[in-house]
Amino acid sequence: MTAHPVVSREEWLAARKALLVKEKEATRARDRLNAERLALPWVRVDKPYEFDTPQGRKSLADLFAGRSQLIVYHFMLGPDWTAGCTGCSFLADHFDGALPHLEHHDVTLTAVSRAPLAKIEAYKTRMGWRFPWVSSHGSDFNFDYHVSFEPAALKNGAVFYNFREIPGSEANDELPGLSAFHKDEDGTIFHTYSNYARGGEEMIGTLMILDLAPKGRNEGSTMDFVRRRDEYESKSAHACCGGAATA
Repeated sequence: MTAHPVVSREEWLAARKALLVKEKEATRARDRLNAERLALPWVRVDKPYEFDTPQGRKSLADLFAGRSQLIVYHFMLGPDWTAGCTGCSFLADHFDGALPHLEHHDVTLTAVSRAPLAKIEAYKTRMGWRFPWVSSHGSDFNFDYHVSFEPAALKNGAVFYNFREIPGSEANDELPGLSAFHKDEDGTIFHTYSNYARGGEEMIGTLMILDLAPKGRNEGSTMDFVRRRDEYESKSAHACCGGAATA
């Protein structure tokens, strides 16, 4: 038996219209937020970075693949990890379908991890993905963009993540994030934006669909129901705890 109130169609319509007002307010607020994001100042990237790719060593400029905009997803897969992060894998499942649309809108999307390229390629094959994914192994890239952390800092100090210092004991050697870059016609590269933690959540279309379902995300803690796509139980029905997501 449902715990929700059951009302007439007329009562439901009145409640739905009241919610629609708030949904429209949220849409307009998102539009304003997107405009503020585009208005952020940029930082010139002068440090040379190189990455291992299936086509050989490439610079950060090469990763643009002839386009003027680059989005890097900092995928959690460390040098000694045996598999990619479950949450990152969930997010990355949404990349391949977007690639043609991004690339025809002057945007290149690539994942970057500190794991050696052979480990990245093996996991990419396991998951059946096509999107570009390169290795920053041996580079400062992940550390400079605050998604990888040295063992000493994790054990004894604090690390800078999501634009604030947090105790190393609350972090991991790898954490998720996204960074965006622009390249001018003369080759100058600028860092334009980064987000971390739940900042990339709107890229996960599955969550947006679940938000429309009768039980919503139906989670006890953030994305506690998520598994790698090849690790779900075979049955289609999945029972999980209800509750609010953590911030």
